[in-house]
Amino acid sequence: MPLLDEDRLFPLEGRARDIARELYNGIKDLPIVSPHGHTDPSWFAVNEQFPDPAKLFVIPDHYVFRMLHSQGIALEDMGVPREDGGAVESDPRKIWKLFASNQHLLRGTPSRIWLDHAFQNVFGIDERLSADTADSIYDHISTCLAKPEFKPRALFDRFGIEVIATTESPLDDLKWHQMIKDSDWNGRVVTAYRPDPCVDPDFTDFADNVIKMGELAGVDATSWTGYLNAHRERRAYFKTFGATSTDHGHPTARTEDMPQDEAALLFEKAMAGKCTAQEADAFRGQMLTEMARMSIDDGLVMQIHPGCFRNHSSVVFDKFGRDKGFDIPTQTNYVSALKPLLDAVGERTDITIILFTLDETSYSRELAPLAGVYPALKLGPSWWFFDSAEGMRRFRENVTETAGFYNTVGFNDDTRAFCSIPARHDVARRVDSAYLATLVASGRLAADEAPEVAHDLTYRLVKEAYRL
Repeated sequence: MPLLDEDRLFPLEGRARDIARELYNGIKDLPIVSPHGHTDPSWFAVNEQFPDPAKLFVIPDHYVFRMLHSQGIALEDMGVPREDGGAVESDPRKIWKLFASNQHLLRGTPSRIWLDHAFQNVFGIDERLSADTADSIYDHISTCLAKPEFKPRALFDRFGIEVIATTESPLDDLKWHQMIKDSDWNGRVVTAYRPDPCVDPDFTDFADNVIKMGELAGVDATSWTGYLNAHRERRAYFKTFGATSTDHGHPTARTEDMPQDEAALLFEKAMAGKCTAQEADAFRGQMLTEMARMSIDDGLVMQIHPGCFRNHSSVVFDKFGRDKGFDIPTQTNYVSALKPLLDAVGERTDITIILFTLDETSYSRELAPLAGVYPALKLGPSWWFFDSAEGMRRFRENVTETAGFYNTVGFNDDTRAFCSIPARHDVARRVDSAYLATLVASGRLAADEAPEVAHDLTYRLVKEAYRL
């Protein structure tokens, strides 16, 4: 019995369901364009087989292990590595059995759909993962992973990925991207510039990071002018490895456009580690505007991911480091916070700024009205906690009436879990088909327009927005 219902996520009403099915069939096999994510470029550079099912499905996926941890299961027991190199479970079969025994925790979540999609469509599994089936499914996946057709590059091609962007900091030497570039493989893997370690005074070792960035850029980054030039040099270097975008993960959407002498003084305080919390936020805000001006010069698309209290648990952060499932949404102001940036560049047509949010209440009140009038702005898709069927549907319902379809940028999967990529894109294509079908069935969209919109949302808009 298949794990997946063929009509999943489609409308319940018969006519709308038929329309959704027809629209979906027209887009389901389009290439995947993944413009923002966190897959490891070394997978494609080295192209070694994935070691085991636990390292493929459990250890890198914070969507999975955060849910189990919420029920009291230690991250160590799931093999999540510690910052200090301390002992964690190293037996992949034990990790897998723990994961399988707690599958019920994922019922109704997007992770369950993604996992079932990967089990059925990638590995040909037709039985539900549980404590009883854990060993047989582990053995089956392990057997598959030993075959050449399950190596990273082969899966990349099989998934129909046209291009995928990884995300690296200015301190990364991009050696894996160089290895990909030097290989005879024709898969397109590009990088994206994520400058957070070098623009956030609250980031661990900020001043040392800035100095190292300057060394990599070949400039003295300890002065304000040199610091900005170091970013320009690193951005240019990233472009040689295919980068078309930058990515900025800030706790707030605050932007600033202060005089350069004031910015220089604030930079000096940041380097000395003497910024107050407000001054650190102001510096991050200034750097968003500085990065926007750089984007006008070098053409990199700018992504802003604000409104997230990152690494909320100090205990987990100290023991396991960043990105361990403790990023929590916060209320976010966009109208006032973005005004300095928009006064500086919002009316320009030679820059694209893509806004994301974890604060759904801001969609119809702030984000859609802003993107519906400023030429520089586009709306990124539902992200992190809202990259679910319900979150995607709410996104379309809340922004379309004000921003339309063409001030959005399609879908991106934003994932570290490689095998979930086709599953996530499939969910987005089904949800968009369902939404468009409802518009057609209720007389709000002409039937002959819907297939074009579906194609645009799946493929054209993301390619154009990210200049891919």
